[in-house]
Amino acid sequence: MRILIATDAFPPHCGGSGWSTYELARGLRRHGHELIIVQPRPGQASSGTRDYDGFGIEEMAWAAPRVPFVRNVFKNERLWAQLAVRIQEVARAIGADIIHAQHVLTAPAAVEAGQALGIPVVCTVRDYWPVCYWGTLIHDPQSATLCPACSAGMMTRCVRPRAGAAWPAAIPFIPYMRGNLRRKQQSLARADAIVAVSSTIARDLADRSDLLRHARIEVVPNPVDITGVRAAAAGTTAPLEEPYAVFVGKLEVNKGAAFLLPAVERARLPWPLVVVGDGALRDQMEASARRLGRDVRFTGWLGRDEALAWLAHASLLVFPSYGPESLSRVLLESASLGVPMAAMNTGGTIDIVQHEQTGLLSSTPDELGDHVARLVADRALAARLAAQARTHVDRHFEAASVVARIEAIYAAVAKRGTAHA
Repeated sequence: MRILIATDAFPPHCGGSGWSTYELARGLRRHGHELIIVQPRPGQASSGTRDYDGFGIEEMAWAAPRVPFVRNVFKNERLWAQLAVRIQEVARAIGADIIHAQHVLTAPAAVEAGQALGIPVVCTVRDYWPVCYWGTLIHDPQSATLCPACSAGMMTRCVRPRAGAAWPAAIPFIPYMRGNLRRKQQSLARADAIVAVSSTIARDLADRSDLLRHARIEVVPNPVDITGVRAAAAGTTAPLEEPYAVFVGKLEVNKGAAFLLPAVERARLPWPLVVVGDGALRDQMEASARRLGRDVRFTGWLGRDEALAWLAHASLLVFPSYGPESLSRVLLESASLGVPMAAMNTGGTIDIVQHEQTGLLSSTPDELGDHVARLVADRALAARLAAQARTHVDRHFEAASVVARIEAIYAAVAKRGTAHA
């Protein structure tokens, strides 16, 4: 097949969603498909073509002023129309059989382009952008609970912590926010198939949107090159000679970074804690570590090989998530490397960490601390859970089997023809 992948992010400078898109593209290429990548670049000065690992990437520059709400209009409604035209041009040029959109910026434009050309469109959903304006379900970072449902009333609450003292000025934007969310759902509902990367996301899309309730939603996880991850890790040396626990990720509210130090303090962790990543909470966390007298080593963002070395040789991964995780690559890679895991039970984490089977799963930060202490004290338990986690990811997340499931969806929608042509 000739496949056009429309994506918000693609290596080398991207987060987990971009790397998951790359793993999918690599797997499809290994199976003999021809691919081209289209990537919008809001804020970039000029369009052009670049190459990464043999993939041709058509970049579309797009102005996006740094003004709250106005920036969103430019990155959504105004971008979609022009991006749809660009996707059509590229799809015609290569004779695309399928368009596969990966994220929030590209999905509505890809659906529009596919329907104009009569080409089936598949959209992968990796977080909560179709059902939450912020994409996180977090209405208040100080709240212990997530947003129960998006409504005008809940939006008056979720704009307050984000707008600060100026929140009354944000109230008039709520009709736009609700309309924006509705337009995203309407576009996604017109896709020929939706791929949710975890069972929790699939359930939440159906439960939280009347427009998506009857859409075709398939649960297919992010692919992981398990063999490649293990081979890369095998070539690394241990960064520390002593045991240590590790956290890898953004130091942000939705990642539960604020729970990390209280959890290791409660566990009385006897080892150093290595924090690989960076974010808005770093200064606060460094101050907390000094106040507690904890041995916490902040590395900032590292290159992939260096980060993988810290993960591969860790004695324990601590995963204190708050906002619902889609399907964490850190957890998948940790499991594939046999690193014991203590994780908060949010979003799709349960697809990877099954309590007492492939790791320990917590409902509260205090329970996470108790589980960290348990894995430190009982190394036989830690080894057993880690071994079972390796088997679990081999069976369910290896790139070849995941790509085969995506190919089956392509074949089904191509056979049916675009549903709305």
